[in-house]
Amino acid sequence: MVKRNREELEHAGSNKRLRYAPRDRLSALSDELLLVLLSYLPVHDLTRCEQLSTRLRTLASDSQVWKAAYYDRFVRPRAARIPGVREANVLNNSFLYSSKLSKWLEDGPLVKRGGATNWKRQYKLRHNWSRGSCKRTETEIAQRPPIPPLLVRLHDGIIITADSTAGLRAWSTRGRRGDSLIASLALDMHSHSSSAPSSLAIDSSGTTTNDIRMSVGFIDGSFGFYCLDRRKSSFKRRYLHAPSTNGSIRAIAFAFPYLLTMTEAQLLSLYRLPATDDKHSEHENLDPPRLLSSLKSHTAWPPLSLAIKCSPTGVSTSIAYAIPTYTAGWSVGLQELRLSTEGMILESRLATPFSHGFKPLSASGSRSGTSSPKRGSPPIDTASPRFTSRSAKPTSLSYTHPYLLAAYSDNTMTLYMVTSNARELVIGPGKPLCGHTSSVSGAHVGDRGKAVSISAGGNDLRVWELEAGLSSNSSSNSSRRRAVWAEASVMIRPQFQTVDEQPESNPVQDCQHNITSNLAAKAAQKDVMTSRGWLSFDEEQVVLLGETNQGAQALVVYNFA
Repeated sequence: MVKRNREELEHAGSNKRLRYAPRDRLSALSDELLLVLLSYLPVHDLTRCEQLSTRLRTLASDSQVWKAAYYDRFVRPRAARIPGVREANVLNNSFLYSSKLSKWLEDGPLVKRGGATNWKRQYKLRHNWSRGSCKRTETEIAQRPPIPPLLVRLHDGIIITADSTAGLRAWSTRGRRGDSLIASLALDMHSHSSSAPSSLAIDSSGTTTNDIRMSVGFIDGSFGFYCLDRRKSSFKRRYLHAPSTNGSIRAIAFAFPYLLTMTEAQLLSLYRLPATDDKHSEHENLDPPRLLSSLKSHTAWPPLSLAIKCSPTGVSTSIAYAIPTYTAGWSVGLQELRLSTEGMILESRLATPFSHGFKPLSASGSRSGTSSPKRGSPPIDTASPRFTSRSAKPTSLSYTHPYLLAAYSDNTMTLYMVTSNARELVIGPGKPLCGHTSSVSGAHVGDRGKAVSISAGGNDLRVWELEAGLSSNSSSNSSRRRAVWAEASVMIRPQFQTVDEQPESNPVQDCQHNITSNLAAKAAQKDVMTSRGWLSFDEEQVVLLGETNQGAQALVVYNFA
């Protein structure tokens, strides 16, 4: 091989292409311009930008960028479902992103917090709800089921339980290692210690206090008021009412200073507690409450759902109940009472989804039923969409205006839309909700048209977007309606996953994710089944009462945060 001389080598080197490093034009921009550019990116590209540099990670996590993304994905679609908006074609102009509270609908409290709201965390939280992705924890609370069954309520991340064995207990769900017991109080401190709790209610008045006020009803007809001091992690019994001859308290609702009870003898009573304006009297014993009004019912059967709304001029109460009908099985009913602050009944209204001329079994001779059919009236059309009676009694009933949700043992639920205004109280025709593969043992309706239901086996927990299903349920095709409701429900899978872990949709990855999630859910729930179908949820988690095959009871928490 002939070697080339130096001149040839220098000539060949001069012909080589020089490589220049690309100029970083993005880093030369100011933070304000970069925030404007990032606001136009999709969410999956926004999360990728966080991995490029420290500066972009800080800018891509800016709260205002995620606030706009939250509005476009979760608030704007809800605004599009407002009646009259889509028809008027004003969505593009009237519902552009803005910080005005009037445009944020029920998410207005998040805007009121200002800089205290972490919009990226709120976006991830709602994203996990939409996918059913969560982390599941279990905490055993009883070796065997108590008699009567254990009562559970959820409030602001605190789970309150009541039973005849362990009494009142408070559990915190904010710990990383599952639920932790923070306070307990025995219920045998009173003279009738043989009584056991039969109902439990948390104060829903919305007053800003560090304490959690609650009321417990007992099987001997008595009830008591208790307070949980979060700072001292202790319970305080503030009042205990004497037993009653009207039977056990089946349902109870508490919104300080009002208490609503329903006894086994179907006696509805409204009490008013003395006000406690002084901070030093917050933990002192209360004076006896005053009975404002009492009504006897002949048609209200369990399951029951009670609610109280307070106003400066009075109080409004609602009672949703199951009702038997002639030859057609069971349906639902709703009664609203409006009373003055002194207990005078200003208005009482009843509503049922019956067809015209129908009445409940026990309405004969009573004032609370609809009128009986007159001679010569047309026969009742049982195929009418307004004829919404069922042969089986509801297993669960939940009412949060305007949604009334009834669960049944035939794997289905029925949703009723309630219209309540100054002129009328109307229950619309029932709409069936399908999706469960076994008997539905419990359902609960919360804010923003969201509902959670659980099957009897405990292996089918679903989240329902009731607003989305109703807005798209105008089709006359039954198969199309079932498909719409199937899309509006999401099966909860106990596997934590965030936006960063799943930046963009991939059919293959989604299929693998579903298979893995289902296997994990079955493995985690193989020894747990629901007990009495109780469940509740808030913005971050779903809590249900589970029972193992050996009889032990546990709190099962699905955390979406």
